Amino acid sequence: MRNVTFAATQFACGWDRDANVATADRLVREAAARGANVVLLQELFETPYFCAVERSEYLELARPLTAQTTVEHFRALAKELGVVIPVSIYERAGTTAFNSVVVVDADGRIAGHYRKSHIPQAPGYEEKYYFSPGDTGFHPIDTAFGRLGIAICWDQWFPEVARSLVLRGAEFLLYPTAIGSEPADSSVDSMPHWRLAMRGHAAANMVPVVASNRIGTELTHGVEMTFFGSSFITDYLGALGADADRMTESALVYTVDLDEAAAYRRGWGVFRDRRPDLYGALASLDGTAGR
Repeated sequence: MRNVTFAATQFACGWDRDANVATADRLVREAAARGANVVLLQELFETPYFCAVERSEYLELARPLTAQTTVEHFRALAKELGVVIPVSIYERAGTTAFNSVVVVDADGRIAGHYRKSHIPQAPGYEEKYYFSPGDTGFHPIDTAFGRLGIAICWDQWFPEVARSLVLRGAEFLLYPTAIGSEPADSSVDSMPHWRLAMRGHAAANMVPVVASNRIGTELTHGVEMTFFGSSFITDYLGALGADADRMTESALVYTVDLDEAAAYRRGWGVFRDRRPDLYGALASLDGTAGR
């Protein structure tokens, strides 16, 4: 038996960076007090979701890894509480920038670093203006509480990401997120689809999934977006173990036995019966590779 307690937080963000960090700190402490070992914070929580519009001044929000004061804050907190905390940041690297996560281990050490691979471009989600596609690839990160696989928001719609991470040994999947209303079509509510996509990753790969999303309505230079929260944690078959509503600041916790999950994964045979020799179409954008 190897029980790990996961936590997903959600909260509203404003332009006071220190206040956002303080809220995240408070929710991490709340989750840890309830037994959490791994606490997931939402995507780009230091600020409002500035990617709603293309504005050159927001490019200046990016900082090099060596100047990420928020990471240093959560390194100290992780060491104090003995918890793993993935920290979402806007990373400046040379002449470009990335939407990144730094994984802080339970002793305060930086265990690993991931750069978002799939960058969306749509009304209200103008991320290609701010971020280059990540170059780190999909590699699990070893922590005090198991091998985590992490991907960021738009990555969560791609089953190839989840499968690649689990093939390489990830024992659970984490998705920090910023998603809500669609400015171009207010009738669209993607929340149920969003949840089902990630629950499918849990079911297909037999690992727990944790997703953390923001809440609140943000107005950015005339573009209004309401983020739908609904953060959740699944068991290793994709069933909801804990979930939040669309509007309430929350720190969810849920425990999964990772040894039990691993035994089920081995016994089910999905990874044994894979046919990578037939999956050549995945190696091209138009599906023509491997014919």
